[in-house]
Amino acid sequence: MIKQLIPATMLTLVLTLICGLAYPLLMTQLADKIFPSQAHGSLIVKNGTIVGSSLIGQNFTKPEYFHPRPSATTVPDPNDATKTVAAPYNAASSAASNAALTAKAQVDAIAAASDALRQENPASADLPIPSELVTASGSGLDPHVSPEGAKYQAARIAEARKAKPDDILALIDGKTEGKLFGLFGAPTVNVLSLNLSLDERWPIK
Repeated sequence: MIKQLIPATMLTLVLTLICGLAYPLLMTQLADKIFPSQAHGSLIVKNGTIVGSSLIGQNFTKPEYFHPRPSATTVPDPNDATKTVAAPYNAASSAASNAALTAKAQVDAIAAASDALRQENPASADLPIPSELVTASGSGLDPHVSPEGAKYQAARIAEARKAKPDDILALIDGKTEGKLFGLFGAPTVNVLSLNLSLDERWPIK
């Protein structure tokens, strides 16, 4: 029995060192060399300060900024540990609402979000509402909206920034990212990148 335990134990230790230590360290070093930005979180730096990540959305709410899609992430209620409270884009609590599209709570939430969106964007009130502007993503952290979702907000942005609507639309077109490899997914626009460009070209005084 000892003769069987010794090689089994040694094999376990060797594989643990290779698979649990050497391989992860090697992959970390390779990623850092080949894809340094992605390996460090795809961080966005402005004037020497980290302002966010291109992979995680932020909860912009002011009228002069593009707004992201809703986020269903939460944190424990500080007043009642058995409950949770909304904490949009909380990267430590990535989650979806898990509500079915036909669930009354989801239908009511979409209706309320649609009404609020029309009130925020009166110039676009008669246009079809892009679905991502009234529904949360599966992760709750999606940093993108569709080009249509950004353009739905363009008139509000132009008014708040004292900019020409056509210039805002041109900015959206310039920031639109195509399908992956031209085949997969759909065109998207990164909300943080859009808003940083707004501050550069039409700063709020």
